Amino acid sequence: MDSFDDIPEQALAWHREGTGAVLATVTQTWGSAPRRVGSMLAISGGGEIAGSVSGGCVEGAVIVEALEALEDGKTRELEFGVSDDDAFAVGLACGGTIRVMVDPVGGALTEALLAELVAARAARQPVALVADLDTGARRLDRAGHAVRFRMDRSGFEEEAPRRFVAIHNPPLRLIVVGAVHIAQALVPMARLAGYDPVVIDPRETFASPARFPDTRLLHDWPDEAVGQVGPDSRTALVLLTHDPKLDDPALQAALRRGCFYIGALGSTRTHAKRVERLAQAGFTEAEIAQVHGPVGLDIGAASPAEIAVSIMAEMTRVLRRGA
Repeated sequence: MDSFDDIPEQALAWHREGTGAVLATVTQTWGSAPRRVGSMLAISGGGEIAGSVSGGCVEGAVIVEALEALEDGKTRELEFGVSDDDAFAVGLACGGTIRVMVDPVGGALTEALLAELVAARAARQPVALVADLDTGARRLDRAGHAVRFRMDRSGFEEEAPRRFVAIHNPPLRLIVVGAVHIAQALVPMARLAGYDPVVIDPRETFASPARFPDTRLLHDWPDEAVGQVGPDSRTALVLLTHDPKLDDPALQAALRRGCFYIGALGSTRTHAKRVERLAQAGFTEAEIAQVHGPVGLDIGAASPAEIAVSIMAEMTRVLRRGA
C-alpha cells in the first residue's frame, strides 16, 4: 500500500506558494456513486488537481466552482447526478448522485487548521475534520467519533444533519512476526486489502527479498523490531513463528501499544500456555484477552493460503466491527 494520499498536503503547499488552493470533499452519495463519502480533490489556483471526487465524471464542473470559490472565499455545496453513460465510462454499472463540499483554503478552512490537519496526518494521529455547514465553523476532533474512526466512515452526524465529519485515519499497517509460508500468502493479501506490511524475523534466510519482494524486512530481535515500527491503533500484529522465543518478545512489546488486532498462531493448548506466560509477566486478564489465539476465523483452513484468508477475515471483522 502507498502510505497517505497527499491531497490535504498538496492543497497546503499550493496555498503557501501563493497560487491558492481549494479542497473539495464528497459529503453524500446515492446509487452507484464513483467515489465514497470523504473522498477529496485538491484544486490549485492554476487549475492543477490532485485526487478525485467522482473518478472523472464531474471533476470539470467541480474545478470551475472551485476557482470561483477561490475568488470570493466562500464554501459551496454542489450536487451532481452521474448518468449511466458517464458511470460506465469510469467502470460502474449504473449512475448515481453525489454532493460535494468545496472549501477554499483561507476561508472557512483556514491555513492554520489545514496545517494542523497535515501535521496530525504526518504524525499518524487519527483526526476528524468537522464542518458545520450552517455556521461555517471548522474544527479538528482527536476524540469521539469512535465508530467512524474504526470503520473509516465519513459522513453527516445523525443528531446534527448539517455537521459533516471527514475522517482522516493513518494508513493501515500489518506487522508479521515470522517469515513462514503463511506469511508469504498473508503479506500480498494484506497489501491488496490496503495494509502496509512489515515482516520481522531475525533469520535472514527466511525474511529474504526473494521470499517477500517489495516488502519491508526487519532482522532485529522481534521486540526491538516491533518498537522500531511503533504499533498504534491502526496496526495489526500477527505472530506466526510458533516459537515463544520469537513470538513472546514481540507480543509483550506490542500488547500495551493499542494495536487494533493481535493474533498468534498455535493450537488451543499452545495459546493456553501463552496466556500463562503473559500472566506471569504481569499482564492483566483484559490485556491478555486482546490476543486472538488460535489466530484467524475457524473456517476449517488447512493450507498456508487458507490460513492467511482466515487471518485476513478475522482482522477485517475486528477492524470494522470491533470484535
